[in-house]
Amino acid sequence: MGANRQIARLRSVVLDCPDPTALAHFYGRLLGADVDVSDPEWCEVLLEEPGPKVAFQRADDYRAPNWPDGEAQQIHLDLTVADLATASARAVALGARVLGAPVDEDGSTFQVHADPAGHPFCLCQDR
Repeated sequence: MGANRQIARLRSVVLDCPDPTALAHFYGRLLGADVDVSDPEWCEVLLEEPGPKVAFQRADDYRAPNWPDGEAQQIHLDLTVADLATASARAVALGARVLGAPVDEDGSTFQVHADPAGHPFCLCQDR
């Protein structure tokens, strides 16, 4: 048995939020994916199989991160896009907020946004 033998497969990335239905619809539109909002306490964005799902669970005491300072971020999503400016404008039209200017790094440019519940996410354009 090798040290890198798989013992688990990523099933979901789960974000706490005050309104799972609204956040599932936001990410469903942003990612062009179907959503399952049949349970308002736990909603999912159904990405292409066999990949993981993005899920949202109700947390009544949820406090949004304050990027880059303040309430600490615990997780964020990096989303690859073909055109950063177009994707950013679309995300904002869907309810996101821009949190910073585009940042160039080796091989890509990224820009940090916040979803409607305040979770940071990065739109990343490869070069």
